[in-house]
Amino acid sequence: MELKFAFELRVEVAEIQVLGDTPKGNRRMIPIKGGTFEGAKIKGTIQAGGYDWQLIRTDEVAEVDARYVLKTDDGALITIVNQGLRRGPAAVMKRLAAGEEVLPSQYYFRSIPVFETADPRYAWLTQSVFVATGVRKPDKVLIQVYEVL
Repeated sequence: MELKFAFELRVEVAEIQVLGDTPKGNRRMIPIKGGTFEGAKIKGTIQAGGYDWQLIRTDEVAEVDARYVLKTDDGALITIVNQGLRRGPAAVMKRLAAGEEVLPSQYYFRSIPVFETADPRYAWLTQSVFVATGVRKPDKVLIQVYEVL
């Protein structure tokens, strides 16, 4: 199995909204404000209005479930559902939650993005499995998306 870089998402996010402790864990929501994405076969903007729903489990692992819309420079709309896990030492995760800059090598952030589009030019996104690695910045998330060959 091989991985081929497909594109990078630069997702701009708003302040974390904390719902609080639920029976499943600590629920947080992070509004998607916009952003951009670019790769060899795709480029465009991230539409405002999506959310990153997070559940901080009792073992301190964050389950990530982000849903938003991409708009390519040539007008195609593509939905993305990106689910994954983020974890690391307690001190590192506390710094991330406080909005501090943390080296990506200090924590684990992996996900599986799934795409949907009606535009045949981007059908390739719906015909392969993709995996991603993420980096949390104070005001954005950088996500490198790879196609599994």
